[in-house]
Amino acid sequence: MSILRITGGKRLSGEIHIHGAKNSVLPIMAASLLSSGETIIHNCPSLSDVDAAMKILRHLGCVAEKKDDTVYINSSTMTNCQIPDGLMREMRSSVIFLGAILARAGRAVLSMPGGCELGPRPIDLHIAAMRSMGAEIEEHGGNLICSASGLRGCRIDLTLPSVGATENSMIAAAGCQGTTVITNAAREPEIRDLQDYLRELGVPVSGAGTSIITVEGIDLSKSVKRVEHRIIPDRIVAATFLSAAAASMGKVDILGIIPEDISSILNVFTDMGCSLNVGKDWVTIDAQGGFRAPKPVVTRPYPGFPTDAQPPLMAACLKADGTTVLVETIFENRYRHVPELRRMGADIRIDGRVAMVSGVNKLHGALVAATDLRGGAALAVAALAADGTTEISELKHIDRGYDGLVESLRALNADAERID
Repeated sequence: MSILRITGGKRLSGEIHIHGAKNSVLPIMAASLLSSGETIIHNCPSLSDVDAAMKILRHLGCVAEKKDDTVYINSSTMTNCQIPDGLMREMRSSVIFLGAILARAGRAVLSMPGGCELGPRPIDLHIAAMRSMGAEIEEHGGNLICSASGLRGCRIDLTLPSVGATENSMIAAAGCQGTTVITNAAREPEIRDLQDYLRELGVPVSGAGTSIITVEGIDLSKSVKRVEHRIIPDRIVAATFLSAAAASMGKVDILGIIPEDISSILNVFTDMGCSLNVGKDWVTIDAQGGFRAPKPVVTRPYPGFPTDAQPPLMAACLKADGTTVLVETIFENRYRHVPELRRMGADIRIDGRVAMVSGVNKLHGALVAATDLRGGAALAVAALAADGTTEISELKHIDRGYDGLVESLRALNADAERID
């Protein structure tokens, strides 16, 4: 078992480069199955979810290798269309492979996905989209048996702007006959990144960043045979280090980001009284003068405040002047880390989907366990603000979304170490 040990009390200072986005690289790795050639992905973080996606690609018969921050995939050798239960359970977004396998092979067999237990994240929108394109889908013993003699372009009206369902629909539509129009589509920056990759494959796609996306299907055998793509920076990792800088009342330069992608996050830190200086691809946050509780923060689909940034923000507000009100509208179990924060002296009250965080004068180190990916990040942020030493276990959750977290914290003057 690995433990992250952080001794708080040090102000973070220095600069940090943000790695590639987990929520961008995973759908693009799945979409690489559309090509019967090579995909080279740059700025790919070293994460357990990326490792899981590579295992899935290899099981399907593809070549998948990683060196430093570059992933090489050759899907011309794909021979399988079934993902076993063990691999599906390794990451929650594994269902993203459904549309790609179905479009490429005309058949797919998948079990239900695993990942963080944040409450129901139904895949009914994914299934409904595939059926709209002509797929026949049955469930047997927890497995989805999917087949399609030929997917057809259609109109897909999503009842919710689901990121995963939007991505799966775009990927499957790339191999459809005709035009697919996706309405009420998710607008996240990661959707835009997927669109860029599909265009590089030769697929005419437009509308990413809006609620209507149009995909012109192509003959996949005629797709571009070699594509190189660079993943956009991870905006949630950027939000985590903004929170860490505030919690430690430090000053940090956050480099290699797209500021407009995190505008809703930056607005909250400005509201907290932190000093922000924003450049073309960087942000400097200065919280050395302290900070106050922000106005109520409500999580929303993009361009609203992201649900994944809410737990680290909560941790940053534990010692804020005043009471912070957080309203979680995306996941019903997003507060599973709160009992762990209370072990550290946090004053948090939960009423349904509302969390009220009253600032305290002092937090103290404790033995805590990560309950999920972003909850684990919240514990690390809180540990930076606490007196004494905090030991965080269950790092498998943090490893899903943060590449070299300890090294990054140490580079910013934090007293942090990982004990395996």
